[in-house]
Amino acid sequence: MRILVMSDTHGSAAGVRLAISAEKNFQMLIHLGDGANDPASVLPLLEGKPYVQVRGNCDLGASDLPEFIVTQEGGKTLFCTHGHRQFVKYGEQTLIDEARRAHADIALYGHTHVPVQHYEDGLYVCNPGSLRDGHYAVLEIVPQGIMWLPRKL
Repeated sequence: MRILVMSDTHGSAAGVRLAISAEKNFQMLIHLGDGANDPASVLPLLEGKPYVQVRGNCDLGASDLPEFIVTQEGGKTLFCTHGHRQFVKYGEQTLIDEARRAHADIALYGHTHVPVQHYEDGLYVCNPGSLRDGHYAVLEIVPQGIMWLPRKL
């Protein structure tokens, strides 16, 4: 399973379009907040592919979006959140604790605008960075394992 992961688009629908165009063979889009209207503005480009979206701290008008989502994709459990409620600017421990309580294999977050990828005792912790700054990532879940592929527009 190939998943396009982005966060902190902050109104850059053009950046979302560029990332979608660059990664044509993905099966799903995950948006980790702060740009609630950006994926919806390019829905035709998704060609019916599913997308998951959570609310960020700047998504004030998007109160119907969840704070976090736990989803099963490619045989793995993903914990998806923006990260502001887990105080990720001050460390990842709260995020890691919540992901472990959800029995997640992968914790995805945004908010800091800084790309992150590391493995923490059975948990992949990943942040694509800010798409507004040109950063996004592709998450590949294959039988051989999990690959996090950082990208720059």
